[in-house]
Amino acid sequence: MKIAPVRASLLALGAFGLAVSAPAGAAAVKEDARVAVLVSQDAPPYQEALDGFRDYLEQQGVRLAIDVQSLHGDSAAAAAALQRSRQDRASLVLTLGSLGTQAAVRDVRDLPIVAGLVLNADDVAKTPNATAVVLEFPVETQLRYLQRLLPGQRNVGVLFNPSENQARIDAATRVAAALGLTLFARKVESPKELPDALDSLNKRADVLWGVADQIVLNPQTVKPILLFSLRNRIPFVGLSATWVKAGALYALDRDYKDIGRQCGELALKILQGTAPSALPPVPPRKVVYSVNLKTARLLKLDLGGQVLQAAQTVIE
Repeated sequence: MKIAPVRASLLALGAFGLAVSAPAGAAAVKEDARVAVLVSQDAPPYQEALDGFRDYLEQQGVRLAIDVQSLHGDSAAAAAALQRSRQDRASLVLTLGSLGTQAAVRDVRDLPIVAGLVLNADDVAKTPNATAVVLEFPVETQLRYLQRLLPGQRNVGVLFNPSENQARIDAATRVAAALGLTLFARKVESPKELPDALDSLNKRADVLWGVADQIVLNPQTVKPILLFSLRNRIPFVGLSATWVKAGALYALDRDYKDIGRQCGELALKILQGTAPSALPPVPPRKVVYSVNLKTARLLKLDLGGQVLQAAQTVIE
């Protein structure tokens, strides 16, 4: 995502009002409750998530002060934003993105934190006053979609750095076996190991499944991985629509506005008295996907009309 120039400005998008009606059996939100929002980047998903958060609270009849502070990709702006949140007597901090979340879990111990647009639960794992809606889909969700979109591909190759993803690959191995898939996992502990690891999958894998991994999938590895996919006619499952635009066959993606709604649900429960520690991080509940039809043609794959019709985006 594009990182905007540093400019620590305050966006006062909040509105004061009274808090309000609560579902039967739920405590009411305090009348003076305030939410401080730290938006890490200026990209559209962050605004969509913020819109979803505000929409959810409004739909629940909860009108409270929401103070939005944009960090514009500048981690140094987070400390000042958190200080302002304390001065404004915020009741809860919502962070959208890693920059704001990392600063909040490091510096805030006296306020509950709801984090959105963070990769996985590790971002808040050691912070009892925080919970999250993470970006990472469960392994089972990813492999079931692989079966649905590529029903003939049963041998799944995956490259991973064990220091980052061993637990996830162990879980994927179990899930794959239960689904009737065979997972060929190859460790990559440094970038120089990538070519040999790819070659080892050439005669084994029907499809190459991408998992978020700083060693394996980064701007420097995009070209060799996509070239491997096209040259060997092994479709690559990317991490996002950006990967699909670059040449991956498909990728699951998120409904960012709904992620904002999920953050709103967690925030409301906390403002009504539930401890953040009682609310474990959750994945996105809505799954969308993008397909690169040009890549499918190069790989001589027929995805079928239903798959294309259900896609959020089809790149031709």
